[in-house]
Parts: sequence; structure tokens; C-alpha cells
Amino acid sequence: MALALGGGAAFAAPADVTACVDQVERELQGGEAPDSVRMACYVGLTGDVEQCVSGLTASGVTNGTAVGACRVAPQ
Repeated sequence: MALALGGGAAFAAPADVTACVDQVERELQGGEAPDSVRMACYVGLTGDVEQCVSGLTASGVTNGTAVGACRVAPQ
């Protein structure tokens, strides 16, 4: 049972990271997010919103967009 639940969570992860990355890309107005943004969004997926925001702002994302993007990552 635990294995089945873990497998389901693994399939859900990419969509959550994608939602985070999509918010950042909207700010970039058509630009593709660099790998550093994808990694920060993945950190947000683990529930560490503070570190996610820090990673995104270090990548040049505004604080407001970073907070919003990191909040959608773990959902």
C-alpha cells in the first residue's frame, strides 16, 4: 500500500513543479525559465517555501512572483 501511494505522489510532482515554473515564466513574458528556477520550484514542492522563494529571487524573479509560485508548488 505504501508503495502504491508513493508511486501516485511521484506522478503528481511534475504538475506541481510545472505550475510553479509557469508562474515564473509569465513574469519572464515568454522566456523559458532556467534550470535554477526549476530546482527552486522542486524545493518548494517539498514544502520548503522559504528556500524556494530564496532560490527564485536569486534567479532574478521578483519577490511577489516567487512567493506566489512557491505557494502553488506543494499543492
